[in-house]
Amino acid sequence: MNKEKRSEIFARFEQQNPAPTTELVYGSTFQLLVAVILSAQATDVSVNKATKLLFKDAPTPKRILELGVAGLKPYIQSIGLYNTKAENIIKTCDILLQQHKGQVPDERAALEALPGVGRKTANVVLNTAFDQPTIAVDTHIFRVANRTGIAPGKTPLAVEENLLKYVPNQYKKDAHHWLILHGRYVCTARSPKCATCIINDLCEYSLRT
Repeated sequence: MNKEKRSEIFARFEQQNPAPTTELVYGSTFQLLVAVILSAQATDVSVNKATKLLFKDAPTPKRILELGVAGLKPYIQSIGLYNTKAENIIKTCDILLQQHKGQVPDERAALEALPGVGRKTANVVLNTAFDQPTIAVDTHIFRVANRTGIAPGKTPLAVEENLLKYVPNQYKKDAHHWLILHGRYVCTARSPKCATCIINDLCEYSLRT
């Protein structure tokens, strides 16, 4: 895929959705961090259901830390891997309070030092909370990048590196959200909706035949 096609693809995404954002519901950068930790191998819908009550009862690192692992688990037990996630979130809250004055750091190294925070989670927080042009590659973006030809790669890191290389600078900030939404609702794993896809004519994959 050439530069002109990529530019046109993202121009169309922007025209359709000028201000894309995450579907996770949160009220602070800390709550976003917790929601993204919980979202690993879980849907945003399931996370939002769990965090609605959690963030009402314990909206800050201090309040969640006070719950402890045992107290946190009932809030998130509907989410996959909740035992491990509960332990990681409690440890993360403690580190935030002890090392960062209760604030979520805006640097990758500090974020990835938090339990339960890998590169993908750090990318989401840096992009959504701190407006950095990072691109978190989840299963949806990995599929879309390879299937469409926008930024093919054999691993999530390879796809991320190629997206950062090929996505025009003016679109990098929002590329993550456009691609994940496209993969979630249009370019789905099974039965992609090619007939109604706004980039069908530019895509290297097509079910038109």
